[in-house]
Amino acid sequence: MSNKRIAVFPGSFDPFTIGHEALVKRTMGLFDEIIIAVGMNSTKKYMFSVEKRTEWIKNVFKGESNVRVTSFTGLTVEFCKKNKAGHIIRGVRTSTDFEFEKAIAQMNRSMSDIETIFIMPLPEHSAINSTIIRDIIRNNGDASLFVPKGVDLK
Repeated sequence: MSNKRIAVFPGSFDPFTIGHEALVKRTMGLFDEIIIAVGMNSTKKYMFSVEKRTEWIKNVFKGESNVRVTSFTGLTVEFCKKNKAGHIIRGVRTSTDFEFEKAIAQMNRSMSDIETIFIMPLPEHSAINSTIIRDIIRNNGDASLFVPKGVDLK
């Protein structure tokens, strides 16, 4: 790994939420660079294109020199190795999230020396998730309260 402290925050971000934004802002001081990596999974049906999701996140972090936004396919741990990242950042809202993320973190660790850092959401963000926001959008509700400025859901 490089001497530079690089972390990857991977996810589908369909769409990127205020919870995601807060997590990145809260971890910015811990790392020299955070790569927000928009994952593309061919078996998953997305509401928004990877290009749109990437563009939104770039808008949210415009002017933040230590945040880079890109997309990727394949294993997160391989993406980390390619980008010399020593850490993966994951938000954990519930015990179910923790058990799922713990298994992935342990598998990643068995394949590399990459550490996973779990971050709890702010209490006011603990109920926010992309699945619920997509449901609000599908049913013509106003989801703007749950996404950062720079994410235009129209």
